[in-house]
This record gives sequence, structure tokens and C-alpha cells, in this order.
Amino acid sequence: MFWEYLKVHWKLPLILTFFLAVEALIFALYRLPVQAVLYAAAVCAFFGVAAAVFDYGSFCVKHRKLQQMRKVIEVSTDHLPLPQSLLEKDYQEMVRALFEQNKSSRDEMEAHFKDTVEYYTMWAHQIKTPIAAMRLLLGETDFPEKQELLEELQRIEQYVEMVLCYLRLDGDGSDYVIKEYDLDKILRQVIRKHASSFIRKKIRLDYKETGLRIVTDEKWLFFVLDQIFSNALKYTQSGYVSVLAESPKTLCIRDTGIGIAPEDIPRIFERGYTGMAGRCDKRASGIGLYLCRRICMNLGHQITVTSVPGEGTQVKLDLKNAELEVE
Repeated sequence: MFWEYLKVHWKLPLILTFFLAVEALIFALYRLPVQAVLYAAAVCAFFGVAAAVFDYGSFCVKHRKLQQMRKVIEVSTDHLPLPQSLLEKDYQEMVRALFEQNKSSRDEMEAHFKDTVEYYTMWAHQIKTPIAAMRLLLGETDFPEKQELLEELQRIEQYVEMVLCYLRLDGDGSDYVIKEYDLDKILRQVIRKHASSFIRKKIRLDYKETGLRIVTDEKWLFFVLDQIFSNALKYTQSGYVSVLAESPKTLCIRDTGIGIAPEDIPRIFERGYTGMAGRCDKRASGIGLYLCRRICMNLGHQITVTSVPGEGTQVKLDLKNAELEVE
């Protein structure tokens, strides 16, 4: 900090040295005694050093106060140290003006974002009504393509849920209900939802009850598992999907699908990234796994994916470290 002080006040020692040199020259021209010269120089040096020390102390105090204010500068600028000069006052006025401008811009952005979220939330809820009506109409008729249409309708519902999930993901956390749940109960709900796809595609399901009780949010974990099962069924044309528990509290879901290219693995959780498999399937959004990872982070879980092209993919959910407040 001392060197920073010298960078700002480098003129002070030069001025002090200059005056001491002038004083010494005057005393030398008048041939005054050396003791008088040294005495006067000592007195000047003493007061000069004392003033410098006092000024350095004020500099350190102001620096520490500004360092502390960095933590609350986004809240208020009312506690800035008193300006010691007109230049410092001008700087503080500029800081206050920038702070007010930034606060106004942030408030406008937050209001715009809130309006956008409310609009799309309303849209997502409204579109559920015609989807439900279509499902009822399909249920009253019978034709060869009925099952495929029901599955496409289910896919539309899933995309709507993804929109709602994306909008709520960065909320204030009030949408989470953290409790201890039976993992098998949640898994059975997901399996029941995708039962028709397993039957139509003739894909075997190997499911052994896990017997696990975990601390999580049922709705959000259901969304994660729904996305994993949906991807497994989408990219598996034959073979099986297996669900089993690995200790401690790790859920493993494997499939015998087309797999994921090694160069795509590091980026599969990026928003909008679809990879080679997604480029083959034009309907891929690249948002599902991104949402899964974000949700797992919020719930204190971990999700990892390994895959071998042509052999299948394995997704692991580590559910043991949910350090969350249980209601």
C-alpha cells in the first residue's frame, strides 16, 4: 500500500527535498554556522515527515473504507468517505450518477424479464387446454395411428413442461418442496408415463426396485427422470433400458441406443447443444440435458453421462448429497 501511496503523492518528497536544498543554499551563501543549518533542516524534516505520516494514515483509512464499500456498492453509495478535495468530490458525483443510471437500467430489465416470464407462463398454461382436449378426442376414437399420435401429443406436453421449467428455474426457490421421498414411487410414475412407448417400440425395461429414500423435490426430480427416459427411448431402436441402484444412493439408467460421440460428451449439458445425434433428429432442442443439470445443481444432486457409440448410454444420478432444508 505504501508504494501505491507514493504513486499518488510522489511530488511531496520532491518538494520537501527542494526546500531543504534551497534552505541549505541560503545558509551557505550567508556562511551561517553548520549547526544552525542542521537544526533548521532537522526541524523542517520533522514537520514534513510528521505531515506525510498523518497524510499516509488518512490515505490508509480511506482505502480500507472504500474496500469495505465495494461489498455494498450495489446497495447504496451513501457511505462514501468525505471528499478531501474538489477533484475527489467530482469523482464521487460521477460514481453516484453511474450508480443511479445502473440501478435504473437494472430495474427496467427486471421489470421486462418479469413481464416476459408472466406472459410465457400464461401461454404455457393456456396451451395445455387444447392439448387435454385433443387427448380426450383421441381417447374416444380408434384407428391404426392412434398410439403414435398420442405419443406425439405427449412430446408436445413435454416441450410445454420444458418451457415452464426454463421459466421457473431461476425463480426465488419458492417452487421447491424439499422432503424425503420414496425414489421407487417417482420412478414408477415416470415408467407409467412412457409405458406405451416401450410397448410400441418393443424395448425391454429392466427395472429393479431401489428401496431408496432420498431428500429431493418430487416434481423437479420427476422432470429430470422424464427427460432421461425420453432420450433413452428416442435414441434406442431395439434392446433394453435398465434402471438400477448403485451404492450409495446412486441411480443408474442404461440403454442400448445409438450412443453419443466422444467429442460431444463434454458439451451435452450446454444450452442448445444437440451433438451428432441431435443433428440427425431435427426435433432435438438441446435444452433437456441443460435443464437436467441445472435442476440437479439446485437440488444438490449430480448427473454424469458416459456413452459408447453404437452400444448405448449410461446416465448416473448421485442423490446422496442433497444438503437441503427439509420441510
